[in-house]
Amino acid sequence: MEVLLALTISLLFATGIFQMLRRNLIRSVIGLSIISNAINLFLLASGAYQGEAAAYANAAGQRSDALPQALILTAIVISMGGFAVVLSMLYVLSVRYKTSDSDEVKGLTH
Repeated sequence: MEVLLALTISLLFATGIFQMLRRNLIRSVIGLSIISNAINLFLLASGAYQGEAAAYANAAGQRSDALPQALILTAIVISMGGFAVVLSMLYVLSVRYKTSDSDEVKGLTH
């Protein structure tokens, strides 16, 4: 099961990198979102613990660690904010230059 999860995470990460290297800015933003989801899945997989009780339970026994879930929740909120900023920049670029192709956008480099 761990091998399947590792392959899934690596496939998501590779797909995100592939999409970020495209010329289309919209696909690059989608690739950024896919990478963010792959990182969250990696954090969840690395923090998974086969405890007998949930982290919030008062039952005796080994409890699962709640820190990975808190980190993932924080990462989701931060990535949504970053995604909103990137989408707003993409909107400004598409309105100003009337294209989403990064090669046709002038003035990004000097």
